[in-house]
Amino acid sequence: MLKRLTNILFSNRLTGLLFIVFAIAMAIGTFLDAGQETSPTPYSRNIIYNAWWFEAIMLLFVVNFIGNIYRYRLLSKRRWATLILHLSWILILIGAFLTRYVGYEGVMSIREGNVENTFISQKTYLTVYIDGDYELNGQIVRRVIEDHVDFSHRLNNKFRHSTDYNKIPVSIELTGFIKGAEEDIIYDENGEYYLKIVESTGGMPHNHFLKKGTVQSLHNTLYTLNNYVEGAINITFDDNGIFIESPYDAEYMVMSTMDFGKLNKNQKVPLRLRSRYIINNQSIVFPKPVIKGVFDVVKKPELLKSDQDAIELKISTPAETKTVKLLGGMGTNNQFKKVEIGDLDFLFKYGSKVYELPFSVKLNDFIAEKYPGTEKSYSSFASEVTVIDEENFDYRIFMNNILNYKGFRFFQASFDPDEKGTILSVNHDFWGTTITYIGYILLYIGLFSILFSSFTRFSYLKDQIQQLKIKKSKLISIIFFIFSFSLNAQQVNPHQPDNNQVDINKIDSILYVNQVPKIEAEKFGKIVIQDLGGRMMPINTYASELLRKLSKSDHYKSLDANQGLLSMYESPLLWYNVPIIYLKKKKGDSIRNIIGVGKDEKHIALVDFFTEMGEYKLAPYLEEAYRTTVPNAFQKEFKEIDQRVNLLYNTLEGTSLRLFPVINNENNRWISATENRIDKELIKDTLYSNFINTGFKTYLYFLNEGKRSNDFSESDKILNAILDTQYRYGPEVMLAESKIESEVLYNKYDIFRSLFSWYLYAGSLLFIVLIFQILNNNRIINSLIAIFKYSIYLLFILHAVGLCWRWYISGHAPWSDGYESMIYISWVTMLFGIVFGRRSDLTIASTAFVASMILMIAHWSWMDPAIANLVPVLDSYWLMIHVSIIVGSYGPFTLSMILGLVTLILITLVNNKNKEIMSLNIRELIIINEMSLTVGLVMLAIGNFLGGMWANESWGRYWGWDPKETWALISIMIYAFVLHMRIIPSLKSQFTFTIASIISYATILMTYFGVNFYLAGLHSYAKDDQQISFFYSGLTLLIVCILALLAYPKYLKYLKNNRKFNLDQL
Repeated sequence: MLKRLTNILFSNRLTGLLFIVFAIAMAIGTFLDAGQETSPTPYSRNIIYNAWWFEAIMLLFVVNFIGNIYRYRLLSKRRWATLILHLSWILILIGAFLTRYVGYEGVMSIREGNVENTFISQKTYLTVYIDGDYELNGQIVRRVIEDHVDFSHRLNNKFRHSTDYNKIPVSIELTGFIKGAEEDIIYDENGEYYLKIVESTGGMPHNHFLKKGTVQSLHNTLYTLNNYVEGAINITFDDNGIFIESPYDAEYMVMSTMDFGKLNKNQKVPLRLRSRYIINNQSIVFPKPVIKGVFDVVKKPELLKSDQDAIELKISTPAETKTVKLLGGMGTNNQFKKVEIGDLDFLFKYGSKVYELPFSVKLNDFIAEKYPGTEKSYSSFASEVTVIDEENFDYRIFMNNILNYKGFRFFQASFDPDEKGTILSVNHDFWGTTITYIGYILLYIGLFSILFSSFTRFSYLKDQIQQLKIKKSKLISIIFFIFSFSLNAQQVNPHQPDNNQVDINKIDSILYVNQVPKIEAEKFGKIVIQDLGGRMMPINTYASELLRKLSKSDHYKSLDANQGLLSMYESPLLWYNVPIIYLKKKKGDSIRNIIGVGKDEKHIALVDFFTEMGEYKLAPYLEEAYRTTVPNAFQKEFKEIDQRVNLLYNTLEGTSLRLFPVINNENNRWISATENRIDKELIKDTLYSNFINTGFKTYLYFLNEGKRSNDFSESDKILNAILDTQYRYGPEVMLAESKIESEVLYNKYDIFRSLFSWYLYAGSLLFIVLIFQILNNNRIINSLIAIFKYSIYLLFILHAVGLCWRWYISGHAPWSDGYESMIYISWVTMLFGIVFGRRSDLTIASTAFVASMILMIAHWSWMDPAIANLVPVLDSYWLMIHVSIIVGSYGPFTLSMILGLVTLILITLVNNKNKEIMSLNIRELIIINEMSLTVGLVMLAIGNFLGGMWANESWGRYWGWDPKETWALISIMIYAFVLHMRIIPSLKSQFTFTIASIISYATILMTYFGVNFYLAGLHSYAKDDQQISFFYSGLTLLIVCILALLAYPKYLKYLKNNRKFNLDQL
């Protein structure tokens, strides 16, 4: 019996089963939170991640790995690399258990000048104190209950705790849970009169209740209700209504109509409900009239985001049963609520647990640095603290730079809205982190070892490749068949109704006649501008990005970006009528109906969004779209179109043309002439202010004169004057001339868009030549193969130069966003294609085709190639290490997938005449496929766990079940299963391996694209913008299945059942 049990626990079948079950469970967990604000949630934690059966899977992994160490005699010298891999996973899982059950974490908030020695837990607890008259050794005994809870409105929450106090039985049972709750006044005939006041000092709303006949101080401002006090804001009510009398001049805004009004001091006027008052620098709202009632916990309106939940408990003793409602939840630390039940006193609290530090921390200063010219775009933030202990010392905590003291680690997490306080993440997990990190280090060593040491599977595969090359030396090369297609994703040919075509043609003809010569426009394009995100860039870049955001193209017909932007400033009224605002084909149909344009129109004019009275047609629909916490696809489309409309409007008004530095501005802000006219206090120098107001207009005037006389000397002088002011007043952020020239050239050549077609042509021509080689293998054919191979090598070098070029321009590694990661994946894919292509020309041809497809996707309309500033957490060396490795792993995985497809195609072409040569080439592709897959898995595993180390250095936890990291782990599990299939008897077929290498690529697509578009979490940058259709995914799977069905009979007939050519002997 024991032997049978050990055979099961230590079997390869169980290993494979655990890989699959673990991956499926994690995948379900991520989709359980689809549509939520974040992930994981209490719902997914209770059902998946914290469930006993999920932890049992990890425990079985540990048992299975330990058993396999002895079963496969991994303690021998030849198998030390595999031994280290198994030990690393065992330690990682043990460390994870210690982190969960021994370690703890939380948050510490400190205001400047304050000292704190406590922090609140990240977990949520129900804490109950029971007091009575029971004494022990002269001391009153208190019963303490502290249970970790994780309730959700999506769960059937259950909680029951039975205890006793001095032999008096006590039962505590959960009877209700309210998501998003608050304390409010509920009507009760026997209650008191209250007026609810919502004030938002410091940026956060707070509820206050003003009782009839009382006076209350709100941040040193007195308020009364039917109790007149001199110098207070006196509010009175009677049968005629509610009235307000303020000792201060004030103003208000009616939120439903956006109308503004004045409140004169010492004047009694009717109080306007649901209006925002600004009184004595306080923002105040009176949401509803005076109510007679009592306090109760209720659900907060959906329009108002709540940071608290509520639970309802039934407390039972033999003497009495009562119901208690508690506000609280994750991250809250409310006061205890006292309730008397029978002869016992109860204190209840629902929220975080308070931990006490063995030392104190004082915040001396909080420093928030912003990108130039921005108000809320932070480049970095840091906390200057003093640790107060037996020996005090100072320390600077900032993103990716932690304070580690006495087992507690402090991380810069966030800060207060007024930038006068810091929020630190605190972690206490020495043993869990240490053991996990040891596991990570062993994992890295083991993964590298299986690639480079002897006596490993990878070493065996390399030897097999060499033997195949010898066998092939006397045979003709591969027959290869591939379908190629051409697709231009960027061209747009909008159809306009006949009655508008004439007008549009007239407008276009005027624009073309008055266009600025390209040479003069290029001079304008080299002037530096500061965008709304604080990035300094040439106007050429700004113009390209503007047109791309508006129309999904970086030019307007024959006008390039520079000419188009200048034309907008020269003829803004004409551009109101130019159809340039892009609308998506289907999602934009509702907007087309609202603004009254045809469904076939892809580009809409700005004037179409307004009525003849100047009313914005989308206005009634935008309030709901912007206030919704989790907008649906149509609401997102409304918001995107509104942003495009505002972008074009602000451009035509000149608001966004921020060419002029503000003198001695601490944040290096640059402004436009429009901003200078609105805020006359920005520029104190009258002469400079006049130049800002008139300089660009003067430039446009002389530019227009130059078009008539063909003499642009005067406009050039104005342009140089603008450039001089930029160097004089904004030297701290002004771009070097070399960087300006470099970025303009980068925009001009657009190397990555060109590489798409070049890779495609070179790869296709190589395929054609390989086909001709089958018919006639001569020197000319071989020379052409060499030419096309070296052409691909040259394109690869150009690709690398382009990446370095973008790195120089942006100042950070070129894999920080979706577009950059795509062009980087394309490069890495080509890199591994060239590395493995030393053994297979077909691999190089296939890889060139794949690289071109990836670059094509990178230039689809939903990818934004704009260079942007980094958020603080990404401004780290970890960006270069973690992201480059994990994203780089997608290259060999992509190569593995395409080689699997090519293998299936080759199998379908096998016949009696060519089975010998085809068998050798298929074996070669399968070996390279496995090697590529192995390299990808090594890189993905290293990259994913390096990401865990980055997260630990940034937020204080190395694993949090975020969907991105979870799907990366799912990919690791699936690909590990594919590589282990060869040691599972029923799955060791090379045909099965080929199919698995193709299908498993879906996990990479989900990790890279799907998480961003379909799931919630830290990495969900484009949730609900679902460009990857389930239809196309299903269609792709169907094609693979059809291909497999066509190939399988040939595989059985010519390859599997033929001992001479049996592939399964690899």
